[in-house]
Order: sequence, then structure tokens, then C-alpha cells
Amino acid sequence: MAIPESQLETWSHQGSIQQSSATYNAIKRILEAAETPYASRSYRVFLQGSYGNDTNIWAESDVDVVIRLDDCFSSDVSVLSELKKSAYSQAFADATYSYADFKGDVVKVLTDQYGDDVTVGDKAIAIAPRGGRRKADVIVSTQFRRYLDFNGIAQQRYIDGICFWNGSNERIANYPIRHSESLTKRHQAGGKWLKPLIRIFKNLRSRCVDDKLLGAGLAPSYYLEGLLYNVPVDKLLSTYQDCFVNAFNWIQTEADKDKLVCAHEQYYLLRDGLHTCWQKANAEAFLKAASELWKNW
Repeated sequence: MAIPESQLETWSHQGSIQQSSATYNAIKRILEAAETPYASRSYRVFLQGSYGNDTNIWAESDVDVVIRLDDCFSSDVSVLSELKKSAYSQAFADATYSYADFKGDVVKVLTDQYGDDVTVGDKAIAIAPRGGRRKADVIVSTQFRRYLDFNGIAQQRYIDGICFWNGSNERIANYPIRHSESLTKRHQAGGKWLKPLIRIFKNLRSRCVDDKLLGAGLAPSYYLEGLLYNVPVDKLLSTYQDCFVNAFNWIQTEADKDKLVCAHEQYYLLRDGLHTCWQKANAEAFLKAASELWKNW
């Protein structure tokens, strides 16, 4: 028996907006205060994640905040010729204010404000919920540039993103602004079915976990957004049941899964052993659980 349209319609609804907005704006004010040690630097604060992408559900409470230092940047120049790599190296000097300096300052700013509610994790700075404040994760990053061409500072082309270093000092580069913009563009091109469908898949994922059909943490929201981003927009139409069946069947029977991409289109979606990609076995576990839940509703 298929999941009824009424249930899918309920699952399509967006989660908390007001409380998430208040949490984000409060943290943003703290990070952008005039008295911070980095106030004179070039930086920006913005949202990433489900709330920032309008795909959050009621079961998701975290607010994901990025603060990105633009006074320095990290880069990938692997596609440049040796001549252009040499020109790139000569064009830029080492930064005097480093990522480590910036992260230390941000940690102090947040700790001064929130005290013991702040925990520095492997990737993010967690701020515990309290009162009306939702749990928040703050990613401290610098600008990241994936270079496409370099002919001097006046003639350079690159894909703009963020990068940060985890507890093992591994650099992790991603493209949250590009992810959000691409997702919204596809959502609008597909009759505005995409984001509600993503929320349906997320709620279905949560139900699969509750019903012991899927292990917790195997299907992160970021990867579900990427999975559905790949679905052709002409598959999204009429009803939530049609959208779900068309999207699921396309993924399972028509898509070349090795060529699926993340929503920002800078990484493949399904690859093993990479921080930025969904492990294939975990994706298959989700698809199997989703099929079982749908058939046995």
C-alpha cells in the first residue's frame, strides 16, 4: 500500500522558522559586533544547511551558521598549467592573519557570550539550546577558490566556496552558497515541487529510523537534497505521490548513480572514503528502507 497523499502533504511542510530565525539573528549579531578582534577584517556571516535552504522539517532543530574570513583564502590549482601555477604563486603573499588566528578569535567571542554552552567539535563550534534558542553549529572557515584559469590577478576565474580544517588537520572544502542557489533555481524550474519533496524524503527518512528500517545518521539531509537535485524537473508534477514515485523510480531505474552530483555540482554525490560524498552503501540502505516503508505502509 502506498503512503497516502494526506501523509505526504503533512510531511511536505516546513519546520520551525521563527525560532530558527531568532537563533540565527542573535548569533549573527554576536559574530558581527564592532568589538570583536576581527572586526577590521573582511568576513561574512551566512546560513547553510536545511534552515538556510528552506528544506527544514520539524524533526530538525539545528541552525547551521558559517562565518567566512575573506582576508585570506585557500585554493585548488590542480587544473592550471605549470606556467599558470607559477604565475599564481608569484601573485599572492602568505596571509598575516591565519585561519587558526581567526578560529581562535571566533571561539573566544562565542565563549564570552554563551559560556559553557559552547563546545568546540571536530568540525563545528556547537552552541547548546537554551530557553527559546535552538541548537546551533558555527563553522569557522576561510574563502576557498577552485581555480579554472589564472592569467594574473586581473584575469582569474575560480569557483567560490568555503574551507575549514577538522580536528585531524584535514582541509574540507565545500560550496554552501552555490548549493543553496542551485537548489532554489531547480526548485523554481520544477514548479516549486522540489523543496516540499525534499522535506517528504527527510520525514520519510526519520520514520524509517524510528521503525528500525534504517540506521541513524546514514542519510544526512545534505545528501538527500543532493539526491533529489538530480531528478529531472519534468518528473515533478501533479501530486506528492506522483512526485515521489517518479523521482524514486528515476533514481532506481534510469539514473547513472555514479554520475549523480551534489547540488553545487562541484563533487559527485556517491563516492566512498571522501568527507564531501555519500557512501554508496549508506545511500542504498536509505533507498531500500524507503521502498520497504512505501510498500508496507
